[in-house]
Parts: sequence; structure tokens; C-alpha cells
Amino acid sequence: MEIIISLLSWIFRNILWINILLAILLIFFERRNPTTTWLWLMVLTFLPGIGFLLYLFIGQDLSKKKIFEIKEEEDYCFSDIAAIQEEQMKKDEYIYKDPNYIKYEDLITMNLISAESFFTQDNNIELYFDGYDKFYSLIKSIEEAKEFIYLQYYIFKSDNLGKRIINLLCEKAKEGVDVRLLVDGMGGRRFARKYIDKLRESGAEVAIFFPAIIPFISLRINYRNHRKICIIDGKEGFIGGFNVGDEYIGLSKKFGYWRDTHIKIKGSAVASLQWRFYLDWRFATGAEMTKCQTYLTEETASSGIQIVSSGPDSKWASVKNGYLKMISNAKEKIYIETPYFIPDDSIFDALRVAGLSGLDVRVMMPCKPDHPFVYWASMSYIGELLEAGVKFYTYEKGFLHSKVVLMDDFVSSVGTANLDIRSFKLNFEVNAFIYDETINLKLTDRFLDDLKNCKEITLEEYSKRSKIVRIKESFSRLLSPIL
Repeated sequence: MEIIISLLSWIFRNILWINILLAILLIFFERRNPTTTWLWLMVLTFLPGIGFLLYLFIGQDLSKKKIFEIKEEEDYCFSDIAAIQEEQMKKDEYIYKDPNYIKYEDLITMNLISAESFFTQDNNIELYFDGYDKFYSLIKSIEEAKEFIYLQYYIFKSDNLGKRIINLLCEKAKEGVDVRLLVDGMGGRRFARKYIDKLRESGAEVAIFFPAIIPFISLRINYRNHRKICIIDGKEGFIGGFNVGDEYIGLSKKFGYWRDTHIKIKGSAVASLQWRFYLDWRFATGAEMTKCQTYLTEETASSGIQIVSSGPDSKWASVKNGYLKMISNAKEKIYIETPYFIPDDSIFDALRVAGLSGLDVRVMMPCKPDHPFVYWASMSYIGELLEAGVKFYTYEKGFLHSKVVLMDDFVSSVGTANLDIRSFKLNFEVNAFIYDETINLKLTDRFLDDLKNCKEITLEEYSKRSKIVRIKESFSRLLSPIL
């Protein structure tokens, strides 16, 4: 006890020098974005001691290179295919099944180069906007699985829905099906240990991405695996916004109806999802890589898809760049559904320019926050964009968790990445960039249908905000680089 008291006393006496040392490390070693650097310097200056603890919990980035060194060394399964496609497109030798793809070749090429996301043209897509529909389809696919079931979720709760899936996975594992479940260490805090043991006893494998050192307390808020991926027998792949828990099927008293978007893919794009799972599984378990499968399916459908991943281990912010390219290249419309709206400068400027250019730009957000600071920070960005002609809506029926971006009448993005700085830089995300007029139309129709349950935020109404609300927004906006 005396040692602890002496240590605390020493820290208190030398807090100024500790802050100076942290400031030096922050400026000269981490090479952050200047805005983020100034924010942390302000926190360290005005909250000595407390700022130091906050920095340890959510700020430190020095170990990033070491943490992801193994991931940087991995050879991507489809790098050769991506390189061949890139070369063919540069020489105008690539054969497109749909001539409309040619209009968006710059977006396709960017995803090829920045994310080695090869382009597939033989996919069938099913859309899910409701948790019951998504999990009914997933459970049916799991029941019919013959070879393997790979599930990856940010949040996996052992509540009624979670236990139903767990029991089914146990049954399939006992049948000899290769069952693997990967859950994030922070998002999976409510995944009870007894159910992990139950899965393992049945023969299923369970891995935790960045597990907490202390049970139920994760000290690493950054670098969370926010991906939601399911692959069944290499033939079906699920990707989107739904996690596993009763709230995602509308059973939460706090949030009520849960509005989200998920897709099921059949086609060659499933192989890319499967490889994404392998890479994350290897990082979490240290297991040797499974042999890459680059087979093409026999699907006769014609939806074009690129599976684009990004995270703190990526050289490029590929998903964000995809969003930016869609917004910048749009000629008619940009429709966005996102639970969190904290754009960086590039996305903010692109939306402002699109609005000033007379495009139909609409952004839909939740009416109720699940994270108050994030909500108020989101609201702080709206004013200038309203003046530029961008329209904003709040979803009133329940909680909007959908992550969808629609460009004109052909390109759509559905996945796990929010329109916020955390998804762009700090979390592991994955999105499907879809090139298909029919899918875009279905997503557009759903967006317009959702507007019936929305309230528009007008510039006049926004200008009448109280001083208390403005103070909340201003304070939260200062924290936006780390939210």
C-alpha cells in the first residue's frame, strides 16, 4: 500500500513533466492528423492526470505498427487476380457483361489498387431490412450447411437469439461441420463464457479478437473488429449491419424497432468474403492460413460486386475512399443512411460541393442516440451542409443502424462502415460495393419508404436550437476525431 501511495505521490509531483513527455511522443512519434494532435494536447493540458489516463485508454497509437506487423506481411489471396484485372482495364481488354460497368471503371480500378478488391460479375443478391428476415435466412442456411460455417460479429450476445444460434452451431459441429465463430473482444463482452465453453465442447472453434485482459473490461477502445461476416460452405455470404442479439430483432425497450440493412450474396464475391474471414481468424488465433480458394461459382446472375476491407492495418482508407469517390462522381443523387454522421474534412467538403452543385443529396440518421456524444457531434455538422442544399432526416420509427450509400441509379454500398472517423481510421470494416441497377432501385425505394417514418431537419428549425444544445454540439464536435 505504501508503494502505491508513494507512486501516486511521485506522479502528482511530476505531472507537468509527464504531460510534456506525452506531448513530445504525440507530436514527434505518432505523426497523427494535426487536428487530432491538437485535441490530445488540449486534453493533456487542461486535464492533467485524467488526460493521461484517457490517452492510455483511447488515444495511444505507438504499438500500432507492431500489433499489425503480421497482418502487413500477409500476401492477399487475390492479389494476382486483382493485378491482372487492373492491367486488362488499363488496356481496355477487360470484358464487362454489362456496358454500364464501364462508366464506373475509375471506382472499380481504385478499389482494385487500394484494396486488391477483385471485381466479380456473377453474383446474386438478396436484401434484408428487418432482423427477423435476416436471421431467418441465416438460420436456414446454417441448418443446411454441409461443410463449414464461418461467423464473424462485432457484437454477439448470449440472449434468446444468441442462444438459439449457439445451440444450432453446436448441433452442426457435432455433425462434423467445420464451425468457427470470431467475436470482437469489446463488442462480445456479453457473450457468456459458459456458452463459449459449450461451443468448444461440441467441436466448434471460438476466437476473440483483441480479448480483454480483465474479464468484461476492455482497455483497448481503438482497433475493434466491426465486421459482420457469415460464410456458409463457400456458396453463401452475409454482410451488413446486423449483430447478434435480441435488440437487432426489435426486442429492446430502449431502441424499439431496429432498422438495418444486410445482404446475402451467392457468387464469386463469396470467396473474397471467405478470405477476409481467414485473415481475421489467423490474426486472432495465430493459426496457419487455410489454402486460398479462388474458384468461380456457377451462378448465372449478373450483379457486379467488390468486397472492400479497411482498417488500421490498411495502407489506404479504402472504404472511406469508396464513399468519397461515389459522392464526388455522382451526377444526380446521393442517398446516405448512417447511425453516426461524423465526416472527416474530405467527406464533408464532397457533400457540401455535391449540395451546391444541385444534386439530390439526402442523409438519414437516427432520432435517438445510442451514444450521446456521438449524436451531438453528428448534429454539429449539419448546419453548413443544410445551407449548401443537403437534406437531413431523423428516423422516428425506432433506431436506424443501416450503413448504406447510394450513387445515382447504379452504384450502391452496403456494409459495416459508418460515415464517421472511427470507421474510416480506427475500426476494421468491410463493405460490398455493388454495381447493379435493380439492387440500387430496391435500396432507393426502401430509402424513400423510410422517409415516411422520418422528420426532416430544416435550416429554419436547426437555427432555433437552444444554447444548451449548441454547447453540447460544440463540445462533442471537439471530441469528434476520437469518437
